[in-house]
Amino acid sequence: MSPEQTGSALPEALAGPLQRFIDHLRHERQYSKATLSSYRQQLEAIAIRLPVSSWSEVKQTMLQRLLMQDFQQGLAPRSLALRAASLRSLFRFLQPELGLEINPAQQLKVPKAPKTLPKQLDVDQIRQLLDAEPEDSLGYRDRAMLELFYSSGLRLEELVNINLPDIDWHQRLLRVRGKGSKDRLVPIGRFAIKALQSWLQHRPELAGPKLPAEDSQALFLSLQQQRISTRQVRQRVERWAKQQGLPQSLHPHMLRHSFASHLLESSGDLRAVQELLGHANLSTTQVYTHLDFQHLAKVYDGAHPRARKKS
Repeated sequence: MSPEQTGSALPEALAGPLQRFIDHLRHERQYSKATLSSYRQQLEAIAIRLPVSSWSEVKQTMLQRLLMQDFQQGLAPRSLALRAASLRSLFRFLQPELGLEINPAQQLKVPKAPKTLPKQLDVDQIRQLLDAEPEDSLGYRDRAMLELFYSSGLRLEELVNINLPDIDWHQRLLRVRGKGSKDRLVPIGRFAIKALQSWLQHRPELAGPKLPAEDSQALFLSLQQQRISTRQVRQRVERWAKQQGLPQSLHPHMLRHSFASHLLESSGDLRAVQELLGHANLSTTQVYTHLDFQHLAKVYDGAHPRARKKS
């Protein structure tokens, strides 16, 4: 078993089925490395503490007790929900193999996480971030990444996985491989197109002889002459935010949130935003209606004669 596989501390009767589940997610469901790592981490955190040596012996009461222990030790409700969901998926996969009549994780209960609105930048902050003038090949690459994040509402993994043939320059469209291996087409704004064209003039500087064959078509490359990693993108985004004097820490998903809320604010078309974001369910997109309402409430408070406070 390789180092990236299930930890050797687990009995084989637990480790083997768990590894087969992870392999199923990798090959059949084509989950990303980050998602696979998350599943493994959540499941091993439970498996290592099970009082049994086989998944077929696991009962709901065991799992519920372990989740309650995690909660008492400070694990956040969102993390608990992720752990419970991972267990449900694992046992759903194992049910035929183990001959289980019921999924012992199906009815697990976890505390509800408080609803929080996604953090975003306002339009002026976006302009402040994107107005930076590149000074070298990395600068041109970074500006293209930032423009594309905001132009097309991409997830971090989606941006990293873009290949050169995914761009339709004539129609200004980008083919994106989203969650669950679902492809979608998203438009590319004119500023992003211009930034991408500038970056492609500098891309050969990072496409040296060390570039692996599997990365030869990668749109964004690193100094190591390979496809840029999600970790490197996060670091570069935060670096540019600090350099441009933004008052908050910036991560790539905030640019996706900003794209969604600004688009909804301008168009009011929730369905279109859903399609562009690649959300399977409209309910996932509806969180942005709260952001939009906040904007409308501020406009109302500042403009309506009966809303303005007396000075």
